[in-house]
Formats: sequence, structure tokens, C-alpha cells
Amino acid sequence: MRLTADEAIRRYGDRMYAAAFSVCRSHDDADDAVQDALIKYHTLRLDYHDEEHLKAWLLRVTINRAKDIASSFWRRNTASWEDYMATLPFEAPEDSRLFEAVMRLPEKYRTVIHLFYYEEYSVREIAQLLRSREGTVKSQLSRGRKLLKTMLGEEWDDDE
Repeated sequence: MRLTADEAIRRYGDRMYAAAFSVCRSHDDADDAVQDALIKYHTLRLDYHDEEHLKAWLLRVTINRAKDIASSFWRRNTASWEDYMATLPFEAPEDSRLFEAVMRLPEKYRTVIHLFYYEEYSVREIAQLLRSREGTVKSQLSRGRKLLKTMLGEEWDDDE
């Protein structure tokens, strides 16, 4: 299966951006990570088993590129995630509070929480995507939830 770069960005661009933003917490850096991932997709010309395989590959490359950018000496970080948050349309005040709490988590927890709750990947799929162990993903999810519970001061259901 192969899509044009334009079709890939139409289908997965928002998801790629959200995943990158959850790693680097910068609008410009997330844009760069998505652009770099799409350039890699376009130039490698790989063939994918199905649409889910393609989506997982794009997210993995985007997350890896976002990690590289976030740890770069040259990182710009011209705008804060708080500034970006002000531009998002939240349906309820709780939504913005949750987004803020997730963005305050350490990157390793933000990434697995994003993939689990927003992208709806299973623990096994996240482990494959991040090239990590399932036990590591489970513990990161658990620790991330505990931190969120503490930050939000609310009851939090542990659902997997």
C-alpha cells in the first residue's frame, strides 16, 4: 500500500502533529518533525502491508524525529505550549485542564498516554511502535496516570 505524500498528510497529518507536539511541546518543532517524517516517507518509497502499518510507521518516525529535535542543542522553542494551548478550541473547561496536565508530564509518560488514549493503540502496539517492552509501556502508563491523578486531584479510572 502506498499513498501520495499529500494524501498521507490529509489522513494522518493531525495525528502526526499531535504525537510530535506531545513530545516536544513546541508548535514549530512539531511542524518540523512532521515535515521531516513526510520527507522520509516520500523519499524512501517503502511499501506497507495496510493502512494501519502505514499509520504506525508515520507515527513512529514522527515521534523519533520529535525526540531528536527536543534533545537538540539548536532547539528553538520559540513559542510555549501554553501559547499554543490558547489557540485550541476546548469543548469544556475540564478538557483544557486535562490537556495542561498531560503537557506537564515528563515526555516518556506524555507519549504513551497520547498513543493509548488519543490514538487508541494497545499496550502491545505502543511497545512495538516505540520499540520498547510491554512491561515498560504498562509501567509508564501507570505512572503517568498516577501523576495525572495527583495533578488533577480527581478520581482516575485505571482502564486498559
